[in-house]
Amino acid sequence: MSRILVLSPTSATIIPALGLLPHDLVMAPLAPQSLATHGDVDLILIDGVTDLVAAKAMSGILSAAQLSIPILIVVAETSLSVMDSSWGVSDFLLPSASLAEVDARIRVAIQSARSVTSTGLSHSGVSIDESSYQANVGGRPLDLTFKEFELLRYLVANPGRVFTREQLLSDVWGYDYFGGTRTVDVHVRRLRFKLGERESVIGTVRNVGYRFAPTGEDE
Repeated sequence: MSRILVLSPTSATIIPALGLLPHDLVMAPLAPQSLATHGDVDLILIDGVTDLVAAKAMSGILSAAQLSIPILIVVAETSLSVMDSSWGVSDFLLPSASLAEVDARIRVAIQSARSVTSTGLSHSGVSIDESSYQANVGGRPLDLTFKEFELLRYLVANPGRVFTREQLLSDVWGYDYFGGTRTVDVHVRRLRFKLGERESVIGTVRNVGYRFAPTGEDE
């Protein structure tokens, strides 16, 4: 169970599925002083549905503070077109997100933040800077799409762990994604190409899936 700070100008439930999960929810106004009052949390959830402008401003304030706490924002689907990395959030959720997707995105965000705190999210010459959404290999910046970055971040945060394609689709793309597992293969191929000489750090486990292999060896 995680302690989640929900920042919203209203007391209404912004994600119905959230209340069904075994998390400790702390409701507070969408204002900077709320963090000072409730700083001991594992994740911050910002309501961008009720007031998108205020939510963006709050995201900027939290990002500038360089907190180690992951930040998720809830936005309407029509607002996705205005979002980019400058918002400084770890991920986003739609109000209609399923129970499984909400659970997965919260879990991934918290795990990734903890990995950054403990290891700097760097292995085998690959480093991830979540604050700027920038990945580097051997000091060379990588030009990645959002999903390529998310996939690489997830693999680097879990070195040595083997993931099936279905698990990666679930945790990186979300349970509501309707594409097939070939999507994972395509993104892995693109990542390997961009990693260049370090492409082998993403290992293939035959008949299973993929892992970030610090040894650089495929099975």
